[in-house]
Amino acid sequence: MILQQIFDAINLGIVILDRDLKIKEWNRWMEIHSGTAADAIKDTSILEVFPNLNNPKFIRSCKSVFTFGNFCFFSQKLHQYLFPFKTKSYSDTRFEFMQQSCAMGPLRDENNNIKYLFVYVQDVTEVAIYENKLVEMNMRDGLTGIYNRRFLETILKNEFNRHKRYGGIFSIIMFDIDYFKKVNDTYGHQCGDFILKSISSRTSSLIRNIDYLARYGGEEFCCLLPETGIQPAISVAERFRTAIFEQENNYDGNIIKVTISLGVAEFRDEIESVNMLIKKADEALYKAKKEGRNKVMVME
Repeated sequence: MILQQIFDAINLGIVILDRDLKIKEWNRWMEIHSGTAADAIKDTSILEVFPNLNNPKFIRSCKSVFTFGNFCFFSQKLHQYLFPFKTKSYSDTRFEFMQQSCAMGPLRDENNNIKYLFVYVQDVTEVAIYENKLVEMNMRDGLTGIYNRRFLETILKNEFNRHKRYGGIFSIIMFDIDYFKKVNDTYGHQCGDFILKSISSRTSSLIRNIDYLARYGGEEFCCLLPETGIQPAISVAERFRTAIFEQENNYDGNIIKVTISLGVAEFRDEIESVNMLIKKADEALYKAKKEGRNKVMVME
């Protein structure tokens, strides 16, 4: 009786299976999160109730427990979950199902024979959300919410190495805000931050899901366009330029209009490093500045 109370009160899911993988015990935690009472599920094969468990990894693990008395672990980072329970108590909805850390092991009778196996299920959704947020914070610019320079340089390096090895094309766009210092001097740095966020939001809305937009430093941005040649990249840059030129930024009752200058560079076989590619885009950006700003330029 006392053990049964602990079995049902513990903040873990506990399932006990026989050698045919039929459910012999199903504690209160499992009832709550599955929505299925123990009486309704006992003596039913767990593979019938949860078809996702009918896979070589799970079945092999069960056989290992019964044959050798092994303990098997199912990490959330590798498997995410064993039981597809909906997440209900978390405001962050990035996970459709509860993230679980699980393990299974043998249960022996008085003669030391393995008669059953147990599976325990721990809800680690909150930890997984927190870890994802930490990873995201390391990838994102704190002000604008777009990618930061460090993350972009990692992605650029990967893309560069991949294309060096297997061929293909990609392009980058470097751009910055014209006369940004004048905005800060006239309206203050809070207004400057507002403009940076506004430009980040507007240009983000103009790219594909596979593209990467990052704040490269200060008022400078870089956009990586995978599988994109120079002419389509120029078209994207021109969309950026036009959108920012036409945009009216309302800050504290003041309508502030800004422009951007852009440089475009395409990966080519003769480009020997990521730094060389960035330099070409930077040179094109500098040329756009020199020739009057609010322009898109390409360095041949």
